Amino acid sequence: MLISEDMLFRYGGELLRFSKNDFIFREAETPKFYYQIIRGEVKLNNYQQDGKEFIHSLPTVGHCIGETFLFSDSPYPVNAEVMTDDSEVMRLTRSKFFELLGQDPQIFRKLYHYTAERMYYRYVMMNLITASDPVHKVKGLMDCLKNYHKKTGLYSYQIPYTRKEMASLTNLRVETVIRIIKNMEKDQLLQIRNRKIFY
Repeated sequence: MLISEDMLFRYGGELLRFSKNDFIFREAETPKFYYQIIRGEVKLNNYQQDGKEFIHSLPTVGHCIGETFLFSDSPYPVNAEVMTDDSEVMRLTRSKFFELLGQDPQIFRKLYHYTAERMYYRYVMMNLITASDPVHKVKGLMDCLKNYHKKTGLYSYQIPYTRKEMASLTNLRVETVIRIIKNMEKDQLLQIRNRKIFY
């Protein structure tokens, strides 16, 4: 956890429960709270005019979401949508969040380090999305995830995303991602066990 639950409660945090497909916040809303995932999975996304979804990231337990937007007066540029039932998120008002940061410089440093890691991931992903070769996009996504989790052995990292999520993250069609994964399996670059991808 970036900030302990005890610390968040001490500063007036409240525990919210969500079901699958609920929104924690929506694009264009004004940021008013610090959010931290206690249980479940969330996706930061946008829906295009044609209804197509673009996923920016898939934060999980312990991650905070939307906190960087508290430092500006701009509205949210993304949605935070819950992916699993019985999800729990801690919420702390903006003023209390800033009070906490002022009282505990160590948490501020942790937050800055966390933001730096996410910015690195976003730049890598932006570079991948603009690549013209779909194989490079899919392999690059897997490399980025495996490196982030500090896994080095062959087939040592289980990709946590579905083929559909990988397609949305790389801006490819699901069928294209499935075909690339099958070819990578033939080339022994990954293994598929019970439909799970090990890279």
